Amino acid sequence: MLDFSNTLNLPLIWGAIILLAIAIYVILDGFDLGVGILFLFAPSEECKNKMINSIAPFWDGNETWLVLGGGVLFAAFPMAYAIISPAVYLPILFMLVALIFRGVAFEFRFKASAEYRKIWDMSFHYGSVFAAFMQGVILGSIVQGVSVDNSRFAGKAFDWLSAFSVVTGIALVMGYALLGATWIIMKSSATTQNWARRVASYLIVHVLFFMAIVCLWMPFIDDAIYARWFLWPNCLYVAVIPLVTIYVSSRLIHAIRANYEYEPFFMTIALFMLGFLGLLISLWPYIVPRSVTFTQAAASPKSLSIMLVGVTIALPVILLYTGYNYYVFRGKADAASMYK
Repeated sequence: MLDFSNTLNLPLIWGAIILLAIAIYVILDGFDLGVGILFLFAPSEECKNKMINSIAPFWDGNETWLVLGGGVLFAAFPMAYAIISPAVYLPILFMLVALIFRGVAFEFRFKASAEYRKIWDMSFHYGSVFAAFMQGVILGSIVQGVSVDNSRFAGKAFDWLSAFSVVTGIALVMGYALLGATWIIMKSSATTQNWARRVASYLIVHVLFFMAIVCLWMPFIDDAIYARWFLWPNCLYVAVIPLVTIYVSSRLIHAIRANYEYEPFFMTIALFMLGFLGLLISLWPYIVPRSVTFTQAAASPKSLSIMLVGVTIALPVILLYTGYNYYVFRGKADAASMYK
């Protein structure tokens, strides 16, 4: 039987895999959720058609990474799955219902008459907003900490609902909206692109505001996080993160004002990844913050070894398919119907 435990740090490898899946999901599904968040505010029906056509070839494939992340958590870190799932069961349920409702609205809109299309437009918009908000709430509740007793969730059904989780929910909605706006800048032209630039200029202020609130709030949640960011010499090592964030933010603002088409989207991705890196630095090595580490939550070495063989085959295939899909549907979106 395969067992790489003597030669590889399997919990670390699987931790990297789940972090990769989450990061890719946030980027890819983030921009199409962002398009949905902005959808009702589009200045015309033609702009709405361009917006929805820009994500039509990608949106369902983007959610593959959510499934992969959940599957890896269940299979590779069963203890963490058993603790986190009941802790955030309700917001996960709400998020999934919103994603399903949003997907149905997306497809029905193409077939609906003009009379009923507004209903599906609103469904698409509010489903996107609610799904993004719930993802932020889930993140905030996990970062804030989960009550654990004897490797089991020991909290209450609504422990996930707090001021911090609500703020992270709003912050993620704003972040996804900015990602969606910069995606529209890249994938559209003329009126739609100009409108997206104005929206992105407005959103960047809100994103940086909420990002600052979350970043300043987190160190006061736990003494270990505070020490990692503010005590000497740790503050010297991690200072590069806020400095690079300031630089990326300035580049993003400049790219939007200078009418660049591609740089705003990639600078927004960089901003997200810097936030992701800061979160990782704050919480490492815990997968359930301040309770269970990656190593403690990992499945048996033999199980991780067998699954590693499968993921080394499946992960490159998913990456190649995703890359090919984006290559085939590169270029600007138009307003013509994607479905006949």
